[in-house]
Amino acid sequence: MRKLITGMKISLDGKMEGPEGYADWVDAWSEEYGLMPQIDACLLGSAMYAGYERYWTAIQNEPDKPLPMTGKSPTPAELEWARFAEQTPHYVLSNTMTSALWPKTRFVRTFEDIAALKQQPGKDIYLMGGARMTASLIDAGLVDELRLIVYPLLVGDGKALFATTQNRRGLELRKVGQLSDGRVSLVYGIG
Repeated sequence: MRKLITGMKISLDGKMEGPEGYADWVDAWSEEYGLMPQIDACLLGSAMYAGYERYWTAIQNEPDKPLPMTGKSPTPAELEWARFAEQTPHYVLSNTMTSALWPKTRFVRTFEDIAALKQQPGKDIYLMGGARMTASLIDAGLVDELRLIVYPLLVGDGKALFATTQNRRGLELRKVGQLSDGRVSLVYGIG
């Protein structure tokens, strides 16, 4: 069975967004969790998908220009993820969406559809969230692994990653790594 693996960049106090509605402490949105070799599909919620598609399409279409959303030029790692994302099927959990710009985008309607995806042959699936969807899928027992990159700052007000989690879950620490700028990488199995 394929694993559903989530990866999030959070502050030390567990926030994935600041009070402005985004993570201004994250310099680049490249995949830093070491997932690319082991995944062949991505899963997102409908609220996150529109911005995700717009961001990565801008990099795919004009890789040498600053991004309109950030004003920054894409990093080499972002260019690599943009190429990967273009070739990789994306599944969007939505009851209302029926179309997307990317031809490899498909829609799933229920958690049962996600459970069925995990049963299909293939590599693992990368769950990109957002927070509410991630918490709901953890509560439903569908998420197998949690990969966090923890930034050394306290955000205070903002959106907490696990604010809507309803059920207590035991976690098994599988890997710890120190990254640049005081960041820490944590990998947990979800029991």
